[in-house]
Amino acid sequence: MQHRLSIRTYDEFEWADTRLREPTGSCFAVKSVRREEQAMELCEAMIDLSAALFNVSSRDIRKPGRSSLSISRVRQVAMYVAHVVLKISMADVGKAFGKDRTTVLYACHLIEDLRDDGDFDRIIAMTERVAAAAFGGREQR
Repeated sequence: MQHRLSIRTYDEFEWADTRLREPTGSCFAVKSVRREEQAMELCEAMIDLSAALFNVSSRDIRKPGRSSLSISRVRQVAMYVAHVVLKISMADVGKAFGKDRTTVLYACHLIEDLRDDGDFDRIIAMTERVAAAAFGGREQR
């Protein structure tokens, strides 16, 4: 697997360089970068899985900015499952979805509240089972 590091400016290079060379936590910094990459890969796969399950375009789910309620709801479900089933931190889920951590927090609370409806709960439970089967053993550690 190739590791990609996108550096746009000299300042970002300086920050990335010092982050990877911290004397007290260099191993931790490398693990942190790998954890973020793994979170991105899992979230990308979760977006594709959710798009297929709910018959929406994965491009629409990834689109920045506001979208229709149906697309937003699928995105919220994908964020929720990524956090709850795949055990990815809200901050990493937010980065992977191009959203803020608080947006992921809102999505998780909303989906939990909507699960009071039996039909919706069955849909979410099915999505969780499919994600667990598809990504079994690949959750964040």
